Amino acid sequence: MGIKIVMLVVFFAMMVGIGFYCRKNSTDVNGFVLGGRSVGPWVTAFAYGTSYFSAVVFVGYAGQFGWKYGVAATWAGIGNALIGSLMAWSILGRRTRIMTQHLDSATMPQFFEARFGSSSLKIAASIVTFIFLIPYTASLYNGLSRLFGMAFNIDYSVCVIVMAVLTGIYVIAGGYMATAINDFIQGIIMLFGICAVVVAVLNSQGGFLAALDGMGRVADETVSTTPGVFASFFGPDPVNLLGVVLLTSLGTWGLPQMVQKFYAIRSEKSITTGTIVSTFFAFVVAGGCYFLGGFGRLFSDKIDIAANGYDSVIPTMLSGLPDILIAVVVILVLSASMSTLSSLVLTSSSTLTLDLLKGHIVKDMDEKKQVFVMRCLIVVFVAISVIIAIIQYRSNVTFIAQLMGVSWGALAGAFLAPFLYGLYWKGASKAACWCSFIFSTVVMLANMFVRSSFPTLLQSPINAGAFCMIAGLIIVPVVSLFTPKPDRAIVEGAFACYDEKVLVPQRSALGEESRAK
Repeated sequence: MGIKIVMLVVFFAMMVGIGFYCRKNSTDVNGFVLGGRSVGPWVTAFAYGTSYFSAVVFVGYAGQFGWKYGVAATWAGIGNALIGSLMAWSILGRRTRIMTQHLDSATMPQFFEARFGSSSLKIAASIVTFIFLIPYTASLYNGLSRLFGMAFNIDYSVCVIVMAVLTGIYVIAGGYMATAINDFIQGIIMLFGICAVVVAVLNSQGGFLAALDGMGRVADETVSTTPGVFASFFGPDPVNLLGVVLLTSLGTWGLPQMVQKFYAIRSEKSITTGTIVSTFFAFVVAGGCYFLGGFGRLFSDKIDIAANGYDSVIPTMLSGLPDILIAVVVILVLSASMSTLSSLVLTSSSTLTLDLLKGHIVKDMDEKKQVFVMRCLIVVFVAISVIIAIIQYRSNVTFIAQLMGVSWGALAGAFLAPFLYGLYWKGASKAACWCSFIFSTVVMLANMFVRSSFPTLLQSPINAGAFCMIAGLIIVPVVSLFTPKPDRAIVEGAFACYDEKVLVPQRSALGEESRAK
């Protein structure tokens, strides 16, 4: 217990200290929200990865999908690395950085306003962002509470309040720069922590080959009658596994708190380095989490899914580890959760301030007042999320994965297609954006309240969210073809940024003089 407490105190002191150290970089809106667009490649890559993976993945998704699909759940981690990181950085990174700076947009709703010439789109996007980030935040607390309860036997409410307060302090003090630096440190902890935990758990089952052999002997006729299906390549249910891969991988392309990381990229080199580092990070962390969860059924004699739910799988797997490793796990999940929470509260507060309050509700708002309001809203958002998390836990509303599925499905379904087409296609129309916003929001709200009315495949929030994202990619171009064309001046003005001439070193391109020789 002493080791655990000392490690926690050092961890919290470091996070808060960095927040106050970065205070000088958060005096204006650009510094507070984007770190002055001067964040280095490694810090940006780790900020992206740590915002991506939280206790939701480690406890909720790894436990639930590892139990359902066995070792094949590792495909979700591979998809997160290849689609959610490698392709996201390659396809969105450069264009997002160039166009958002050109349009002077610090948030995704501001991008929609400037790109499509519609302030109503900005307001709608900010409302959707705020509403659907709340269930995601509640799911972060839930996952953390399971492990804290196992390690310290502390009341859930205390865990939630302590984590929220400490995260709020360093975000309020240092803004994006404090969040990014802390994300870097937390990311290193996550990399080493997940490797240590996977090795320890597999060793407890006799090593990798023995554990894999054990999974091959697991049978559950309620799931599949095929022998060894939980150790097979695609598992017992490839169709639903594909839904998990799509939601958790492609979904990052439309999440405001993820895309905003590209806004802060410093240079071309940062994009290349960031792509490699974030992909490696996702392979290790996400791949490790899902791979670990894939062996959950080896502990079925200690796990009661009917009584405690899927969220109990990972904590039960870890409960037999030595105290020092349990302390590492607690710090690991704290790192994952606090990094994601800091990104969520910063995104939500900046979106509400810059996109909803400024110029609409509060007409005269200078830089100082904007930063002050954002700091106040961080407090409000943290308080709301804590209250909802405690209510959700005590009423036992739903599983972590379902909470995250609703949130990701609505946000990514609404924003992915308009944002992607907005960066690449001049023909995307304002009406098409509205259709994408409305379609995904309505579908995910309906899935939450009248789930039984949906087709069987889409009753899962995971599959419904993946469906909304794919549908949006079809809705935007189709609706754009049959609705009024976008204002030519606005479109040409937005895309002019890609045609600006820049000077590069000769190692990147030959100059005219060199070619003449």
